Amino acid sequence: MSNAMYNKMWHQTQEALNSLLDKESQLLEPQRNQVFIFQTLATYYIKYVQIFGNLENVYDQIVHPQKRRLIRKILDGVMGRILELKNEMVELELTEFHYFDDILQDLKLAPQQLDIPIPKYFLKEKMDVIKEREKILAQILAASGLDVTDTVWRGFHQNKKTEREREEEMVFLGMNPPPLFNKVSATIIQAEKVISLRNEVQSRHEEDYKEALITIKDSLKLVEGTDIKENLQDQIRHWFIECRNLTGTFPNYPKEEEGGSAVIFSNKTTEQVIDDIIASQEEDEKTKKKKKTKKEKKPKNAKKDKEKKETKEKNKEEDEGWKMSPSVFLPTMEEGNNVYKDLWKNKDESWNFPQDYDPELIKEEKRKELESEIRVQVDELMRQELKNLKLAVNREKELPAKTGKKGGKKKNKGKKGKKGKKDKDLTADRTIESLYKELVEEGLLIQALKVNLSDYIGEYSYLGTTLRQVSIEPMPSLLDVRQLIALYGVLPLGSAAVHEKAPLVKSLLLAGPSGVGKKMLVHAICTETGANLFDLSAANIAGKYPGKNGLQMMLHMVFKVAHQLQPSVVWIGDTEKTFYKKVPSAERMMEPKRLKKQLPKILKLLKPDDRILIVGTTKRPFDAELQSFCRVYQKIILIPRPDYASRYVLWKEIIQRNGGVVTNALNISCLAKVTDGFTQGHIVQVVKGVLTDRRIHQQIHKPLTAIEFIESITSMSPVYQEEEESFKDWYSKTPMGRKRALALTGDTTEKEKDKGKKKEKKGRKEKKKK
Repeated sequence: MSNAMYNKMWHQTQEALNSLLDKESQLLEPQRNQVFIFQTLATYYIKYVQIFGNLENVYDQIVHPQKRRLIRKILDGVMGRILELKNEMVELELTEFHYFDDILQDLKLAPQQLDIPIPKYFLKEKMDVIKEREKILAQILAASGLDVTDTVWRGFHQNKKTEREREEEMVFLGMNPPPLFNKVSATIIQAEKVISLRNEVQSRHEEDYKEALITIKDSLKLVEGTDIKENLQDQIRHWFIECRNLTGTFPNYPKEEEGGSAVIFSNKTTEQVIDDIIASQEEDEKTKKKKKTKKEKKPKNAKKDKEKKETKEKNKEEDEGWKMSPSVFLPTMEEGNNVYKDLWKNKDESWNFPQDYDPELIKEEKRKELESEIRVQVDELMRQELKNLKLAVNREKELPAKTGKKGGKKKNKGKKGKKGKKDKDLTADRTIESLYKELVEEGLLIQALKVNLSDYIGEYSYLGTTLRQVSIEPMPSLLDVRQLIALYGVLPLGSAAVHEKAPLVKSLLLAGPSGVGKKMLVHAICTETGANLFDLSAANIAGKYPGKNGLQMMLHMVFKVAHQLQPSVVWIGDTEKTFYKKVPSAERMMEPKRLKKQLPKILKLLKPDDRILIVGTTKRPFDAELQSFCRVYQKIILIPRPDYASRYVLWKEIIQRNGGVVTNALNISCLAKVTDGFTQGHIVQVVKGVLTDRRIHQQIHKPLTAIEFIESITSMSPVYQEEEESFKDWYSKTPMGRKRALALTGDTTEKEKDKGKKKEKKGRKEKKKK
């Protein structure tokens, strides 16, 4: 695709965003109809996901440096808004996953189009850092002989390579037909060439742009600096004189920390400034009179009255119905959209075929910058001039403004208080490199396997809506799970702008039977965002850093490194052990509950600008003490065993990935039916067992059949329906599960009564269990 095509795509996406922003600004009335509210939220959500996909693509491909800056700003805004809307839907429906079947039909979209795109810039922009870190990690692991995962991985790659070479040799000898991929390889090679060229152009233009920012500013300073200075001085002198003419006295000059003369002249003409002077003079007269009367009237128990008023308003709000929560990201998108409309929408770019930076735009931006720098110098001179004027003309005594001083003092106090509170750094004398090395050697910082979120294969559940209509809670589909991981894990970790302002998710729990890919998802979060992976599973920390002080030191080191080298994922495998109701005697020596008291404290310390996510995985959540478990894990994602549709896709994909060829002789539908209750782990194990090198090469004469795979499945035990039910039962006891159940069973009268009692978020219709 050419630059022009991506530009066109950008313009179309901006149009779509513009109309969506218009719609958002119209939804001001409080709503009562639950169905309408959900439909609105879901429609916005789906449309933003589509816009997100297009913008991500455009941002990745456009080479114009100034456009990319704007697109990036809007892209982060869109991501944040998606997370806000998701949060609204969760609060409304009291469930982590939702069904949009009817809305998708109206918008003529397939459920797969709801897949959350993962911006390529997450990795692209820190590729050097990631590569460097991987290199260091590999060196430390090799030096300390801990290189286990690496050998597995290397072995896997070596096998693949040998296989491919053998295949090529057979083709060369004419014993095998040339494989299919040879036909497309030329196109693929060409596409890859185009991508790498585009990346080169992108970074070249970026460098040129950064250079131009400096050179253009310097030349502006030479050419226009003196004029700017003189104009500012004239403007300010005019203000002095007018002020004295109108009020009889010279004005007070705004202090530097208040913004200097910029406060008075920001985007105003001199005439407007004069009007302001007159208006403020009249205002002063009024407030003086008012103040006198107010002082006498102020009641003692103003605080109580305020509280009463607040509760009254709260109740009024509750009765009025649901209103959309204020968004932090809408202003960002609107601002970006306005810049687009003013600058780019109708811009003639026929002169800029290579899509390099636009010097005129830099001039405008730098002119403003230069003006504010010169203004600081001019303010210094003019303050002195004003002093002299006052002395010469009025002999006015200057009284120092009291308010400014007071404010200043208070500020300092606040700062001191904060410092005292800060936790003592236990490793103030050590470098981050040395801490990193120690954590790797202790096996607490591990190498994440390279798996993408898209490798988590699954299908959409087409029965979800039907089941919900008859009040049966379906298990989420594998596609739902993948979306939740993208929304709660990948997007906030990948983008600092999103993490800081979006609804904050500090911890995630992945619960589901063995073999459904929980660990794989943890590794995928790290792969997609370039995050470090720390392993604080009970078995892994057993015997390390013993005693109370040791534990404190271990956690201090982990979170110090996690913070310094963010984004980071802190993984706690078999996390039910940390919260055991009763520790099995065989595990007592391991002290599995070491972290139980520490985790809630750590969570409290995590701030919006710490891109650290705690992820727990468990196949036996029922063994944990529910209350403290749920206090640590903010979001709980149930991971089901794959349904028929997902098993069908899995069998096909895993067979092909392991060198198998799918022909008509292989009945995949039969395999998918027979393996009800079997997990991804089972399928991978079976396929690898059947597809030996020898069997792969026999395929030409002897195609694969379902029976070969079924034979090796018989020795494995599936996940029975009962086990899945026990996960559902357990989930219904968690805070979210309980709220959902009550919302479904509690009749409306109870809910209405309850509203007054419980101060809950607007629009939630539920009853809290006493």
